[in-house]
Amino acid sequence: MLISIFSVAVGLAILILGAEGLVRGAASLAARFHVSPLVIGLTIVSFGTSAPELTVNLISAINGSSELAIGNVIGSSIANILLVLGISSLIVPLTVKASTIYKEIPFALLGVSLVFVMANDHLFDGTVGNVLSRTDGIALISMMGIFIYYIYGLAKDEKRQQEQITEAGDEANRYDTFASVLLAVGGLAGLVLGGRLLVNGAVSIAGSFGVSESLIGLTVVALGTSLPELATSIIAALKKHSDIAIGNAVGSNIFNVFFVLGTTSTILPLPFTTAINVDVLFAVAAMIMLFIFMFIGSKHKLTKFEGSILLSTYIIYMISLAIRS
Repeated sequence: MLISIFSVAVGLAILILGAEGLVRGAASLAARFHVSPLVIGLTIVSFGTSAPELTVNLISAINGSSELAIGNVIGSSIANILLVLGISSLIVPLTVKASTIYKEIPFALLGVSLVFVMANDHLFDGTVGNVLSRTDGIALISMMGIFIYYIYGLAKDEKRQQEQITEAGDEANRYDTFASVLLAVGGLAGLVLGGRLLVNGAVSIAGSFGVSESLIGLTVVALGTSLPELATSIIAALKKHSDIAIGNAVGSNIFNVFFVLGTTSTILPLPFTTAINVDVLFAVAAMIMLFIFMFIGSKHKLTKFEGSILLSTYIIYMISLAIRS
């Protein structure tokens, strides 16, 4: 037990250091290559912070732990919106770009909605069981390809707008290209290592109390693998990089559903229970809530009040999971 607690503490420390390096390096690269922080947040940062989810899911698939793999992705998707953006917007109100509101958020919403449809064969096709099959996984990965193509077009368009060159901030310009890459790569490595240490320790602690695999996936593992997103978005918010904070959370959800869950289900078909489908619907509701917040109060901005609602909803969700177990 003491070793597990030590693993959690060390993992958390490495996560924080990794997030700091990743944000500094990514913001510097955005400035030097005339790419907006939003594009960096949706690609390098979101893919990097999704690495723990991918690592956990690949290991789970190889080990045949389908419930853990599903719970990890769905739980992380919920945490990214309600916990990560909730806490980040409590630090500083997050200004959201129009492209994020009308394209990236709806795309993330489409992802979790597709998972609900694909994983409910009994409801929509009248079959005996519910499973996310290999063909479903291939379809999800294909959607990821469409998103990458969209990001490529977004990067080309925004690179032409010279006024966005300095958007990453003056501090980012202190690092040369080599140092920026070193910070970003070192930060990614720290996120993966820290996330792995934390998850291993947390799962060991939770397992000693006899908690079910799906519940561990939705809570301990999902929260642990979402800590890179949380640490990165908090640091980005503190440094006034709203685009990185928002792009990280929304982009990570897109990577989690289309790439991580798609890849996992091509390796191991994932059976869905009625209980986990409730959580998928909750993830859909969280995305809808975020989208609605973009049009009420201060438009195109996630305020502190709205952040408190997101965070409170996440706390209620965690309490409901504890009761359900």
